[in-house]
Amino acid sequence: MSGIRAVVITCSTRAAAGVYPDRGGALVVATLRGWGVAVEDPTVVADGPAVEAALRAALAKAPDLLLTTGGTGLTATDRTPEATAPLLDRLVPGVAEAIRARGAGAGVPTAMLSRGLAGLAGRTLVVNLPGSTGGVRDAMAVLEPVVAHAVSQIRGGDH
Repeated sequence: MSGIRAVVITCSTRAAAGVYPDRGGALVVATLRGWGVAVEDPTVVADGPAVEAALRAALAKAPDLLLTTGGTGLTATDRTPEATAPLLDRLVPGVAEAIRARGAGAGVPTAMLSRGLAGLAGRTLVVNLPGSTGGVRDAMAVLEPVVAHAVSQIRGGDH
């Protein structure tokens, strides 16, 4: 997957405050690097308005892929999908559905509670991943076989 550029944003108030280390974003970055994707260390932001600001800043860099981790659950502060939705031009619902199905199929019934979105913001594929490391692993397993093809299509390649 060389030639693909990605940005990773961790959406977690506690990780941003240093209460615990950012394991989800670090796992996403390590996995992407293992695939040969060019990616910097994750940006860690608190839940809330900082998420949308970080998304906008990331999209200004025009990456091929923008992955978020965290903020997709049901708590009052889990607002990553709400920050993401206005920035998307087109939804790619099958990606988010496959991520939820992978987790639920792996015996984690709460995976179906994730509200993560996937879609295109201009020429960037944006995907909201769960915040747990298990959810991240499941999501990355879903994405691995399709990212290169998706980026090729976004760049104008054939089906």
